[in-house]
Amino acid sequence: MDNQNLFESTYNPDVLSCIANLSNDEVFTPPEIANKMLDMLPQELFKSSKTKFLDPACKSGVFLREIAKRLLVGLQDEIPDLQERINHIFKNQVFGIAITELTSLLSRRSVYCSKYPNCKYSVCQFDKNDAQGNIYFSNIKHFWINGKCLHCGASQKEYSDEKRENLESHAYQFIHKEGLGKLENMKFDVIIGNPPYQMNDGGAQASAKPIYHLFVQQAKKLNPRYMSFIIPARWYAGGKGLDSFRDEMLKDNHIVELHDFVDANDCFSGVEIKGGVCYFLWDKEYKGECFVKSHSKDKIVSESKRKLLENKSDTFIRYNEAIPILHKVQSFNEKTFDSIVSSRKPFGLATNFIDFTSEKTENNSIYIFANQKQGYIDKNKIEKNLDWIDKWKLIIPKAIGSGKMNEYRLKPLISAPNSVCTETYILIGPFENEKILNNVLVYINSNFFHFMLGLKKYTQDATSKVYQFVPIQDFSKPWTDEELYKKYNLTQKEIDFIESMIRPMS
Repeated sequence: MDNQNLFESTYNPDVLSCIANLSNDEVFTPPEIANKMLDMLPQELFKSSKTKFLDPACKSGVFLREIAKRLLVGLQDEIPDLQERINHIFKNQVFGIAITELTSLLSRRSVYCSKYPNCKYSVCQFDKNDAQGNIYFSNIKHFWINGKCLHCGASQKEYSDEKRENLESHAYQFIHKEGLGKLENMKFDVIIGNPPYQMNDGGAQASAKPIYHLFVQQAKKLNPRYMSFIIPARWYAGGKGLDSFRDEMLKDNHIVELHDFVDANDCFSGVEIKGGVCYFLWDKEYKGECFVKSHSKDKIVSESKRKLLENKSDTFIRYNEAIPILHKVQSFNEKTFDSIVSSRKPFGLATNFIDFTSEKTENNSIYIFANQKQGYIDKNKIEKNLDWIDKWKLIIPKAIGSGKMNEYRLKPLISAPNSVCTETYILIGPFENEKILNNVLVYINSNFFHFMLGLKKYTQDATSKVYQFVPIQDFSKPWTDEELYKKYNLTQKEIDFIESMIRPMS
């Protein structure tokens, strides 16, 4: 069998769609998504024998395989001989760094048709001593300082040699200083991939820190012409190590396109990634507004060329249709709801606080809302905001729904005078009397409120900052949606969009 028939008979463009994911943190990219990302690139790149591509986080090898497929067609005129063309592409144009030893073997099998590129079954035979080809993997070490890896922030408690024994270290080469090797000084035209998303940081309840942004930042340091990554969309709102990355991305006018998926299942079937995912194209030579495309199911539902960072905002507004609505609301220059939403631990009591009784006693006279429980607590155990105790308040769980606007409906609890709550909840208020509290409660139940809240809520967390787009009203009266739509001069099209995005009251 000649090499052409071997390549065609072994290459199966659908096989990688069937591979199960390693975990929700290390998600295999379907060939369809990889090709949509490649479609964003200038296709002339695939007609040049000098274009160099790098996938810095190889799992299945799908990006390199699809790149090679395009180059095989694009270079037919420049390099007519098939074997010569295959050799040139695999030895000079496509490069990868695998995230584990297993994925390095899988990637080589996908790209070279053999997990050992120096054997007779490889479509491009490398030197006999070269068992990796141009898809590299080294089991390097973390660099520990004060219990954390200097390069990726991994927890020494979780990823030390003693803890992992003979398991993978997950010291990903691309984001560790010594991991790039000879690739560090190589000039790449395109860096593209789907990096690992997070690592356990050693905190409570399987706490994890994001690391995907480190791959994007490292890729920029290599100064490519183009860059494209598919990553979780949680960076839109920042948080846990992502604030500076969010600011960097939203102010970067080199981003040509951003494709947003509220539901990660539209990209990765069967995978839950709260807040959704996105992929983007970064062009070193481009300067301007970004073409934002919103996806649902298998189609683009809206697209708009706009700035990634709106005025008076520190986050990305993912819904194109929401931009004119936000502008109308912000034109009133009203105070916003975050100013009456507490920080975490409104009374200084942690989520796991249990020092209270189920019945009222002489000492335990303050009612407490705890983690799925209620009871009574001694006032002396309350650590802060003592002046809030005897006022009317609303409390809401700190974790609500997910990143999808239509998946949750706030159901505040009334915290009457002489009551407090633990860190399980955040507090809204306090209010001077029950009438104002009830008017606030009516406002919270409106579709308008939920829509404005959803513009910043990308994950389960509903801390005070997600309320920054919700305007405060005159709470001497209750507000209906009709009154709010009229106040902000919303069009019927804008009203219909709001109504379509909000989960109906049950």
